[in-house]
Amino acid sequence: MKHIAILGSTGSIGQNALEVVRHFPDKFSVAALSANSNAAFLARQAKEFRPDYVCVGDSAAARKLHSALPKKTKIFSGAQGLQAIVREKKIDQVLLAISGSAALLPLLAAINSGKQIALANKEALVMAGSLIREQARKNKVKIIPVDSEQSAIWQCLDGRPQEKLKQVYLTASGGPFRRTAAKELRDIPVAKVIRHPRWKMGKKISVDSATMMNKGLEVLEAMFLFNLPPEKIKVLIHPQALVHSMVEFIDGVVLAQLSATDMRIPIQYALAYPERLSNSLPRIDFYKLGSLDFAQPDFQRFPCLKLAYQAAARLGSAPAILNAANEVCVEEFLKGRLKFTAIPKVIGRVMDRQRRDAHPGLSGILAVDSWAREEALGIIARFDR
Repeated sequence: MKHIAILGSTGSIGQNALEVVRHFPDKFSVAALSANSNAAFLARQAKEFRPDYVCVGDSAAARKLHSALPKKTKIFSGAQGLQAIVREKKIDQVLLAISGSAALLPLLAAINSGKQIALANKEALVMAGSLIREQARKNKVKIIPVDSEQSAIWQCLDGRPQEKLKQVYLTASGGPFRRTAAKELRDIPVAKVIRHPRWKMGKKISVDSATMMNKGLEVLEAMFLFNLPPEKIKVLIHPQALVHSMVEFIDGVVLAQLSATDMRIPIQYALAYPERLSNSLPRIDFYKLGSLDFAQPDFQRFPCLKLAYQAAARLGSAPAILNAANEVCVEEFLKGRLKFTAIPKVIGRVMDRQRRDAHPGLSGILAVDSWAREEALGIIARFDR
């Protein structure tokens, strides 16, 4: 029995992870759950799975949970609560499904506590990939990716030596605006942006998918997960979203991982690794498949992807600055205070003004993250909308 902490349990990844747990009650037990603000939903999950620990975003919400949960459940709150939970000895594996930079500190706390990691968050690795890799090596912690693309690369590599690898291909559906005329994008409403054609996701990642910043973050994520230079990571537009990524070796052989577009598949693999468990999840019907299409991404249509490659080439504090500026821009767009096409413009300006640190430690990463957020907000306030 593996005891799992699911941080971000009320989001789409967290809910899918709990669905996997429901189907394997003899394999997995929920030791901890967390949510940022949806305390009512968290309480319903806790009543079903009866975890030892729960954490919610603020102390006021935590007080409300006391009357709704069993007395044995220990309740934490805030960022400090998340870091305290992952240190609990009963927990074997931590599934990080928290969105954004908020995952960085609990991820480091979990690694330093020797917990195995199932990682569904890109931003933490983007911000502090070198630091996370070093801490994972030091603590002999395995980081298993949950994102379908990174999981695909993980499975295709399967422990093969890096010197035999030529390059990897990250596939991207192209998002909702793959064929939309560029002139129509400026005034595109939020409702259309967050309606992904293939995946049901949270608002932030849906916006990132529409700008293709999500794929840019995955380029940076893959660099740190698999110790690759950016020139060995190519992006392919693949609208069917069935080939989740591919790996090419030096002899010309390409291995691809295919599965139905269902996040429960990579989640189950990450939780059960190295075992594969039988399930009744959707399968690909090759007789009805038709065709698989691939194309190069258009960097003019998707400038966020170009910005991510620039950050990958600079490294140091550049990825943290890219990520922070993007998080601010997405939040302002969702609030109606920034046009969709202005997102890469603001990020680009912040990157041009960056005070780059070639080898930032944790304090340096947090400092530059704060600087980039303030800089982005200042640019947005003066921006010609």
